[in-house]
Amino acid sequence: MNKLKKLFAPVDMTAGRPWEDILIFTIPMLIGNIAQQLYNTVDSIVVGRFVGDNALAAVGSAGPILNLLIVLFVGISVGASIMVSQYLGARNREALSGTIGTCIMLTAIASLIIMVVATLAARPLLELLNTPDSILDWCTSYLKILFLGAAGLAYYNILSGVLRGLGDSMSALLYLLVASALNIVLDLLFVVKFGMGVNGVALATAIAQGISAVLCVRRLSKLTELFDLKWKYIRLNKQHARNIIRLGVPSGVTQAMISMAMLIVQSLTNSFGEQFIAANVITMRVDGFAMLPNMSFGNAMTTYAGQNVGANKYDRVAKGAKQGLFMGIGTSVVITSLILIFGKPLMGVFTSTSELVDLSYHLMQILAVGYLVMSVTQVLSGVMRGAGDTMTPMWISIVQTIMIRVPLAYLLVYASRSTAFPQGKREYIYLSLVISWVIGALITTFFYKRGKWKTKAIK
Repeated sequence: MNKLKKLFAPVDMTAGRPWEDILIFTIPMLIGNIAQQLYNTVDSIVVGRFVGDNALAAVGSAGPILNLLIVLFVGISVGASIMVSQYLGARNREALSGTIGTCIMLTAIASLIIMVVATLAARPLLELLNTPDSILDWCTSYLKILFLGAAGLAYYNILSGVLRGLGDSMSALLYLLVASALNIVLDLLFVVKFGMGVNGVALATAIAQGISAVLCVRRLSKLTELFDLKWKYIRLNKQHARNIIRLGVPSGVTQAMISMAMLIVQSLTNSFGEQFIAANVITMRVDGFAMLPNMSFGNAMTTYAGQNVGANKYDRVAKGAKQGLFMGIGTSVVITSLILIFGKPLMGVFTSTSELVDLSYHLMQILAVGYLVMSVTQVLSGVMRGAGDTMTPMWISIVQTIMIRVPLAYLLVYASRSTAFPQGKREYIYLSLVISWVIGALITTFFYKRGKWKTKAIK
């Protein structure tokens, strides 16, 4: 029983061997991220297998808009995680309690905004992106259901960020596994049993996310040895709110820029028709899993750097960054190799259409080399964010996505037009993404070595 309690106890990352602290923290978060990815993946598999390829395309086409409109949650989550980790490292109980209470109130406000504004904007945005008429209604209803259930998505993502800042990645993992299992059961029940189609998978996801949020609240209410979750703290403390926004907005803007780039490129993708849209959905689902080690190590480095910066242990931050890079790149090599070896069977899980399987696998091969350089970007950006420098990763992301990836995608496709390919070569959309990843990794390495992130800790 004591060993089990220790497993779920918050991790102090300011002592011990850096690589061990990072790895112990990363493993449950990686498993949790896999479970999170299963939400949309299971949705895609169920509608692709039991409704059809057009339904698969509809669920995938809705993704970029969904990502764009939840950047409020991303910003609050990142800002909260950074502040929580630094105050925990500094052993400041009062500031820690006020920060968590402010997060809860900010989340309520952000959820209300999404539920009202995003629900009304769903169809106009889809029409603006030239979404084919054959899938427009499905896309619209899918998004509206998810936006109306935005509170569950918001509170899980933000409160799990708070738990990670406290060094507790195991609890967030456990709750997400429960919700993911429920999501699978509800997907099959609503779609296969009740024939609800795309609406069924959206409703299943909303319900499962709401349950995971409730479990996170329950866990936080029990961590009284670290902070106080009392009504007097659940309010908008101006100073804490200002710091959360200052630290979180750049990350939110980063996600918004990435989502905006995806939307712009989605319009180009849509011009190649339903089959390429469906292939893009399949590839992006597998891509999501391939990216998980990079994202997990990046998030772990944010917490690791935050706690050690709060404890004023900068030498330990640098040592952990090197060890985190080694582990991140090594894990990406293994994951990427497995995807390339077993790629076609993976694509075949989503559809029985052989042309879609072959096209999706070809697109996946183009992306493969990019995952190694993304390890560098995620780990070093995670260190800078944890130290309080969220602006530098934001600007790098803007340059990488808006200034390089988007123009390059259109340029390469346009330049490849010929008699055989009157619209251009569609796989060049993916080539532009890999090139932007390589450039982003080089820029991130330069600014990490420059070292200005060391001056950004919360005062």
